[in-house]
Amino acid sequence: MTKGSFSLTDYLRTRGWRHISIVIFFAMIAAVVGGMYFATLKVDYVWRWYRVPQYFYYKDTIETKAEIEGEVATLVPKGDQVEVTVRGDGEEETYSVPGQSLRVNEGDFIYSGDVLGSYQKWKVGILIEGLWVTLKVSVIAVLLGILLGLFTGLARISNNPALKWSAITYIELVRGSPLLVQIFIWYFVLGTLINNLLAQSGMSQLPPLWYGVASLAVFAGAYVAEIVRAGIQSIHFGQMEASRSLGMTYPQSMRYIILPQAFRRILPPLAGQFISLIKDSSLLGIIAIRELTKATREVITSSLQPFELWFVAAILYLVLTFALSMFVQYLERRTAIGG
Repeated sequence: MTKGSFSLTDYLRTRGWRHISIVIFFAMIAAVVGGMYFATLKVDYVWRWYRVPQYFYYKDTIETKAEIEGEVATLVPKGDQVEVTVRGDGEEETYSVPGQSLRVNEGDFIYSGDVLGSYQKWKVGILIEGLWVTLKVSVIAVLLGILLGLFTGLARISNNPALKWSAITYIELVRGSPLLVQIFIWYFVLGTLINNLLAQSGMSQLPPLWYGVASLAVFAGAYVAEIVRAGIQSIHFGQMEASRSLGMTYPQSMRYIILPQAFRRILPPLAGQFISLIKDSSLLGIIAIRELTKATREVITSSLQPFELWFVAAILYLVLTFALSMFVQYLERRTAIGG
């Protein structure tokens, strides 16, 4: 009975401390938010959150302009639209314009560039465009980084000196230099050389986006290679010997025995590397790639709303990284069940 009463007391004490800890946590969050708000009052900053949604989705006015100079020959109503026919010297153009916004009459003489009418259309804002570029660049770089890291990691533990030394050289060179410098090299050096060769061959040049993807993929591949190497070497060598004694070749042993076990162990560090890669994609703005950070800077320049927009950018990055983290946790649970 006494033992049971002590257990109940301990349980209540533990539950009480849990509640106190939760209160302390939310109090800290409130203190940080309140402190930041108080600081903005001191710098005389006016919050304009109501202007942020337009950078996600907005209604744009599209003007229909005449492309030739001439006279408005006919106006033919067709439902809500009016077909405007402009007849010039030996040429004729027909435009479809919403009837309620029609700005010309039959017989009017217009010049090239004159507005015939306009209509409104919902468009994706610059922040969503930047978020899409960040997501696209990150996904492609992650996939290429996995492939490059996997093959480099296998080459790193190979007995072939050419493969092993090549892998070591690549890993040390990439990990020993800043990503920003590598982006500059890919864009200004390799990009210039490759585009010049393509131009001389009569082929279209590659846009900066692909040099940014290449720099991120090569950078991530070096770190993934070391993660793969460590994961493979963490599996006891006896398993490789046992599989080889059963008649499996080295590639078969690696594919069916070693790599599935190593995959479970390297998932957490891989997730951390890919989350860092998403955040590192913000550096691509220096080579004219309008990813999320560059898009945010452009909006701040025109709107003068740094506080709101940088908070929004941070939240969008958090959404991407949190989604990736949840996906990796799902894979961990699936592989654990499968094991």
